[in-house]
Amino acid sequence: MARQNKSRYAILGVLSLGPMSGYDVRKTIERSLANFWSESYGQIYPILRQLVQEGLATCALEHQEGRPDRRVYEITDAGREELRRWLLDPAEHDVGRVEILLKLFLAWQTPVENGLEKARDHRELHLRLLERYAEIERWLHEHQSTHPGLPYWLATLSYGRHVSRALVEWCDETIRTLEGMRSGRSEAEVES
Repeated sequence: MARQNKSRYAILGVLSLGPMSGYDVRKTIERSLANFWSESYGQIYPILRQLVQEGLATCALEHQEGRPDRRVYEITDAGREELRRWLLDPAEHDVGRVEILLKLFLAWQTPVENGLEKARDHRELHLRLLERYAEIERWLHEHQSTHPGLPYWLATLSYGRHVSRALVEWCDETIRTLEGMRSGRSEAEVES
């Protein structure tokens, strides 16, 4: 099966929240999806144009006093149907590109301190993400408590929390192993 461009569905999904400019699409992605999905500015505008050409979205110029006109995109009924069709399809497993794993896989060619630094930095990143998820959850409960999407949004936050907690634990294990290598002990000796 040919690989689908999932970016179009991410952007259709964002447009399903309401009419917005390309800038608004980007900001909405940064505020809501960025913990698990990213789109570059360079991807957003060509996809918006493609969605309009396919009749899945419309584009209207909105006049702004003292500022340039802005293009406002809105999902069409056909766009909602296409989004719904895609949402009903099974989710595919995508093997991502995880740079920390690539670097650790090859780190035997560098001093142990390099691997330790990478694992410690990765651990700190996930501790910060856990704090961010808690802030987002508080904001959602305060500002979106009646939105029908709330349980789904909270589910994505829960996923992020679970992943980050597991990665903190993995980092701790990796740090113990590498510290054991540095001191000449095996992983089994470090664990005991």
